[in-house]
Amino acid sequence: MVFQAIAELIAERNECDISEITPETTLEDLGIDSLDTVEMMMNLEDKIGVEIELDEKVATVGELVEYIERKMAE
Repeated sequence: MVFQAIAELIAERNECDISEITPETTLEDLGIDSLDTVEMMMNLEDKIGVEIELDEKVATVGELVEYIERKMAE
């Protein structure tokens, strides 16, 4: 669920095909900088209904998914 939500947000933001986004895809390769990540987190919070404070560096979509899933489990 989390990966799908993130992939949808990225695909919409970057106007790319969702099938191009994998857990191994780096945020840098997608052209997503730290400001974009913050904006994406706010959109994701609205989408999944969980408050997320990104307090560690994530480099890939998979790392972002793992981070959010850990936060949701707290």
